[in-house]
Amino acid sequence: MRDPAAASAGAAAPPSGQPDAKGLVGDDAVVAVVSLYQKQKKIYARAVSGLFATWRWSLVWFTQILFYGLPWLEWNQRQLVLFDLGARRFYIGPLVLYPQDFIFLTGILIISAYALFLFTAVAGRLWCGYACPQTVYTEIFMWVERKIEGDRIARMRLDDGPWTLNKLWRKSAKQVAWIVMGLWTGLTFVGYFTPIKTLVASAASLGLGPWEWFWVLFYGMATYGNAGFMREQVCKYMCPYARFQSAMFDKDTLIISYDTERGEPRGSRSRKADPGKLGLGACIDVCDGVMDKMGYARGLVRYDTQNGLAQHLTPRQRLARIFRPRVLVYTSILGIILLGFFIALAMRHPFKVDVVRDRASLARLVDNGQIENVFRLQIMNATEQPQHYRVAVQGLPGITLEALPELALAPAEARWVTVSARIPAEAAQQAGAGAHAIQFQIGLLTTDAAGQPKTDLALSEKSTFVVPR
Repeated sequence: MRDPAAASAGAAAPPSGQPDAKGLVGDDAVVAVVSLYQKQKKIYARAVSGLFATWRWSLVWFTQILFYGLPWLEWNQRQLVLFDLGARRFYIGPLVLYPQDFIFLTGILIISAYALFLFTAVAGRLWCGYACPQTVYTEIFMWVERKIEGDRIARMRLDDGPWTLNKLWRKSAKQVAWIVMGLWTGLTFVGYFTPIKTLVASAASLGLGPWEWFWVLFYGMATYGNAGFMREQVCKYMCPYARFQSAMFDKDTLIISYDTERGEPRGSRSRKADPGKLGLGACIDVCDGVMDKMGYARGLVRYDTQNGLAQHLTPRQRLARIFRPRVLVYTSILGIILLGFFIALAMRHPFKVDVVRDRASLARLVDNGQIENVFRLQIMNATEQPQHYRVAVQGLPGITLEALPELALAPAEARWVTVSARIPAEAAQQAGAGAHAIQFQIGLLTTDAAGQPKTDLALSEKSTFVVPR
């Protein structure tokens, strides 16, 4: 007898070569309903203890005390670390950086990147496993989840069970705790760009500005979503570093390794059974705690290198292989960058100057046939002490400033000043029409031992003086 289902399917199928109702032809109509992805099952992580769990939690505590606590520390009556975008000042400890000092911020990022490359080449996924914000916040959110909903079995039962008052309050309490942690994290992040004491006071009165609201909510919700729900999916599908860090691995990179000689072939057995007589490996649960319970040696899963496993290298032999070409290249580049960074930092001037021609005022004739050009100077005090400056000009015969300006700047103050440079008519005729190079000399005024003023440091900035036709 013909199968009714087959008959029905045959009756519904379009003629060969003709599209069906969805526009698919032939076997494509069947292929279209096949799912390309398996549904992601929720992972219920079990709480573990041990050396590496202790190390991870130590890094969690260290990074979060640093992140949440740093904005509250002060230096010279201001925030220790503050990137004040509105005032265009970047405060890092005793350093006062201007946008012109962006090279130093770039240097910090480059040093961090090469240090990460070096650590990865030597010890594998240290960043991912212990210090990455995604790892750290996922660990914190999972800890909150365990405290409210219970350990692995309790959470599985809670999820599978019906909605009761107990389930409702536990799920609600967890979400509230996660949201509060996310918002506090977002507020702290914005506190690195807006003074955090002012920010917290404004947040308490709901008086934040639109951009502050945006970044607090954006960063807070990103933390809530990534650490509370996406978790390992961020590492698998979104993290760019996870895509290319394996290019820094080699067979002498320290990674989490499985000892196949001990673990294979796998198989279940009683605690008293001898795996050697059974012809089975010693694999139980890739966990030293389980190995202890079963009476087996630790280290089935351990930090080791591929060469270390294959060649049975001793710890001393593995240590000797750290100094290989890849690691030496990373170390050399990092050392050169660090040396250049600190030399540049030590040679950094305590003030900066920009010279701009005043486009609103062209070269013009003034008293006694003199030619005048107007310039605007931006003088930036890069220290946290008051500074006094004197401005001079040179480069053309007889060139002078209309009024020799001496000005005082408050700590970390930047000011625009307008100066007029003039040359005599004879010097203008001798120089000829056109643009001529001049230099502004900006000197830092200090006092000597006798209390007399002196110029301690001078910066020279180039510009041009225009003689009209």
